[in-house]
Amino acid sequence: MNGLFATAVHYGVLSFNLNVLAFPSAGAANMLAAVFGITASFIGSRYFVFKKIEDAILKQALKFSSLYGAIAVLHGSVLFLWTDLMGLDYRVGFLIATAVQVSISYWGNKRLVFNV
Repeated sequence: MNGLFATAVHYGVLSFNLNVLAFPSAGAANMLAAVFGITASFIGSRYFVFKKIEDAILKQALKFSSLYGAIAVLHGSVLFLWTDLMGLDYRVGFLIATAVQVSISYWGNKRLVFNV
């Protein structure tokens, strides 16, 4: 549920950036949207998924930010290649990039960030 919510936040901001703010680059719009999705994911992971609130929030946030920073660069790169360079639909590129993200994020959170 947390991942779905964070993905919805990410996609909503991405769509807003492209359709309302008219960002010229899907890759750039996605990178900004990723910040919102990452924030939603961290809050949900800390308080609901892994319930690891006894650890220092700053320590967790730094680990989480590092992991998701790398994932966001990968996600943005996929969208940049798919949409900006290949001229294909950003929605399909978003789904492809998100599938890659999901395969990395749960394991990384479990083992590297929240140590469960």
